[in-house]
Amino acid sequence: MPIVVNVDVMMARRKMSLNELSQKVDITLANLSILKTGKAKAVRFSTLEAICKALDCQPGDLLEYKKD
Repeated sequence: MPIVVNVDVMMARRKMSLNELSQKVDITLANLSILKTGKAKAVRFSTLEAICKALDCQPGDLLEYKKD
């Protein structure tokens, strides 16, 4: 898939664990893990907004387009 999700990169930069982000964003660990591994087919803007707020970043820091 040409859209790469860099949630794990931003979590590492902020030294935040998956559990901590899950609590701050109020998303289950399972759903956050699906998003983090790039297996998600969609993401709601409200979820993206909450993750950006928790990680103090922009949507472009989390999502990247790469040509196949």
